Amino acid sequence: SENSSVTLFREYLRIDTVHPKPDYDAAVQFLERVGTNLGLACQKVEVCQGRVVLILTWQGTNPRLRSILLNSHTDVVPVFEEHWTYPPFEAVKDSQGNIYARGAQDMKCVSIQYLEAIRRLKAEGKSFARTIHLTFVPDEEVGGHKGMEMFVQRPEFKALNVGFAMDEGLASPSDTFSVFYGERSPWWIKVKCMGSPGHGSRFISNTAAEKMQKVINSFLAFRESEKQRLKSDSSLTLGDVTSLNMTMLEGGVSFNVVPSEMAAGFDIRIPPTVDLKAFEEQVAKWCQGAGDGVTYEFHQKCMDQHITSTDESDPWWKAFSGVCSDMKLQLKLEIFPAATDSRYIRAVRHPAIGFSPMNRTPVLLHDHNEFLNEQVFLRGIEIYTRLLSALASVPPLPAEG
Repeated sequence: SENSSVTLFREYLRIDTVHPKPDYDAAVQFLERVGTNLGLACQKVEVCQGRVVLILTWQGTNPRLRSILLNSHTDVVPVFEEHWTYPPFEAVKDSQGNIYARGAQDMKCVSIQYLEAIRRLKAEGKSFARTIHLTFVPDEEVGGHKGMEMFVQRPEFKALNVGFAMDEGLASPSDTFSVFYGERSPWWIKVKCMGSPGHGSRFISNTAAEKMQKVINSFLAFRESEKQRLKSDSSLTLGDVTSLNMTMLEGGVSFNVVPSEMAAGFDIRIPPTVDLKAFEEQVAKWCQGAGDGVTYEFHQKCMDQHITSTDESDPWWKAFSGVCSDMKLQLKLEIFPAATDSRYIRAVRHPAIGFSPMNRTPVLLHDHNEFLNEQVFLRGIEIYTRLLSALASVPPLPAEG
């Protein structure tokens, strides 16, 4: 008696695409099978060894018009099975209709919702002027560097002629639906402190640890100020402030040896409203203030700050928001607090919206016992069916002749 869309969703969830060894081949074969059954054209692009982007295409009646891109990633983050009520790759459904699995929210639900929305539209005999492409990409959960970041530079991506893209968002515990029109820039910084070594019994001057203490104090003082700014202003969301966390600390060889070098890693996420050049100057001052021999290097430094228009004069946003208004969906516009593949799409000058239609749902991406209720999942298919219909019917724009 289970809805066939739910059955397909659970089948996809059972494919183990967890890092560090995701079974990408199984995922691509599954999605290709579904796409072929729907009559969609299929293309596979190996962006680097072992990393394939699958493209499924529903050709529009006017291929010269810019297309709609529906993006999703196939990989999921690791699990700690001892903290899960049900095995994380069995897609168990409980008596309330909650489906438990890694990837239930992030973001295998969206992949299947895209496909099932197209199934419904095709069953209704619909066709649209604009082409709809679905891309299923690898490695998003480890930065997208061997996935979307490489794909957007390739001729196969340029050939998609993208006009507007949709990608993942977040669940919302309230009645509202979160819509993300931009992202914070992720900076991963490693600070190294060189100092005088010696025996652990002595008061040695100019040690690496003393310098590291100053570095950490400066970084965490800024963290506290941003935390308080978020707490004191109810109009702000996490995406509106800069988050900073020390995530690694390295150094030392023995309890009785003062090390000559220590290092700390920081994960910083910066809103598009912040002057990135000025922020790096501040980082440099924090390091200089800790003393000589203190340097920093970037392990990730995203400088793109493009945002997507949410002005009603924008034809793409007007189509998106118009559907939501007609369906009486309450939208909350936000800057995405983490990072998704949308940032690579925006960086090559294409508008992209992050949207996962999951309201009245706790945010459990990357958490234990990740789940999605089947009724919320099915409602999402209805929403995408209406959205695709509107977006693929946006009239020709001036730039399209």
